[in-house]
Amino acid sequence: MATKSIKVEQTGSPIRRHESQRATLIGLKLNKIGRVAELQDTPEVRGMINKVKHLVRVVDGK
Repeated sequence: MATKSIKVEQTGSPIRRHESQRATLIGLKLNKIGRVAELQDTPEVRGMINKVKHLVRVVDGK
């Protein structure tokens, strides 16, 4: 069974954000505006995206 993936792009800066939000971006393999990461679509990753939803956007939900 193939695992689903999700593409996430960072749209906001982590400057003046709480340290836990910076760590979440690093956990999502994002640390610069415009960077795109392809991640497995799991509940854990969805929760991380939800935590920094004001800094990222989902590019492709396939």
